[in-house]
Amino acid sequence: MISGPNATPLVNRWRLAIFAAGDFGFNLYWQSAMLYLLFYYTDALGIGVETATAIYLAASVWDGLISFAVGVRVDRRGSARRYRWALIAGAVPLGLAFVAAYAPPPVTGAAATVLIVIGHIVFRTAYALVNIPYLAMSARVSAEGRDRAFVAGLRMLAGTAAAVVVALGTVPLGRALMQVPGGPRAFLGAALAFACVASVLLIIVGWTFRDALAADPEPPPPLAVRAALGRTARNTAFTTLAGAMMAMIVATTVLNKSVLYYFKYAVGDEAAGRLALASMMAVSAAAVPLWMLTARVIGIRRLWFVAVALCVLGLLVFAGADLRRSGAVQLFLVAMQAATVGLHFAFWAMLPDAVDYGHRTSGVRVEGTVFGLAALLQRVAIGVATAIIGLSFGEAGYVANVRQSAQALTAMRATIAFVPLVCFALSGALMAFNPLRPRR
Repeated sequence: MISGPNATPLVNRWRLAIFAAGDFGFNLYWQSAMLYLLFYYTDALGIGVETATAIYLAASVWDGLISFAVGVRVDRRGSARRYRWALIAGAVPLGLAFVAAYAPPPVTGAAATVLIVIGHIVFRTAYALVNIPYLAMSARVSAEGRDRAFVAGLRMLAGTAAAVVVALGTVPLGRALMQVPGGPRAFLGAALAFACVASVLLIIVGWTFRDALAADPEPPPPLAVRAALGRTARNTAFTTLAGAMMAMIVATTVLNKSVLYYFKYAVGDEAAGRLALASMMAVSAAAVPLWMLTARVIGIRRLWFVAVALCVLGLLVFAGADLRRSGAVQLFLVAMQAATVGLHFAFWAMLPDAVDYGHRTSGVRVEGTVFGLAALLQRVAIGVATAIIGLSFGEAGYVANVRQSAQALTAMRATIAFVPLVCFALSGALMAFNPLRPRR
């Protein structure tokens, strides 16, 4: 029990904890789409890697656009009551859309591809319609800074826990539920399980949420979207940070999406690949506090350069050493994840500062547009990274579920090593032009 004049009542702490648990539900969906959906297309459904990555690219760009549109609407028309009902009413449709994204098409050929595209787009749309209101609710869950910090910490832990569950549990859980040795139905079984858990959890979050700022006056009318975008484009703190973020996201996405392929075909141990993904997600929770302490000592902008240097060093080691043993590859990936977590932390820590910088230099605050545009650019970068994998693997002659040629394995190694290496270096170069130096 927390005591003292500023203590939050225990019942409110439980409500805050329940709200933060919503990130567990959302990350069951998000991490599955990030870690497994492309692999499901190529190695479970047998779609060509170029086609699969093109579908993923289109869906990622659509995700960014719809997230930005929902964010703008939330800024203009949102209210705590509408946020709650977005979760309660949207939880089950989101779960069904997620299952549809993993449903093996009942037809073949071009018709199957069309159904897969529709399923993916519907899932991304449903996710944005429910997730963006949840993010907006996080600003109204409490008026106290300590409570928001409490929620932020729990959300990070919940998201990490969901990532570990998805990485380790997708294939074994799907096999057990569907009583199959593998294939598309195993992924469908896991999707059904994740959707059931997430739907119930999100309904509970919406039902128990209480608006801590209900008595606050209405904010002033927001800036027109076109004017807000113009202000954002002139904010050099945001533009350089966003460019560095996109380069970093391309690098980390290529690394993460290559894990299952590399372990299956280069190492010859697919189960070890799932363990590597789980280990990478778990190390994030331990690495964030260390990067937070580092930032307090050297500053967030300098932290970016330190993390980039560690990433470049790790990739140079991977490029120079022919890592084929599962333990060595797992160690490399865990070390890379610990370094890239610093970049993710630095981006989200610097983004509010970029908003403040734009406010100081222009006299207008365009918070919603900045965060919405950041989400759009992040999704575009994820799609671009996926397309790079498809082009590289496809040109090398990758064919799912067969022994890969030496040329394909060489291309796989080159993609994992040199694409992220170039992108991390570009990220550091762009950050050098960022005006958010300590003296400012």
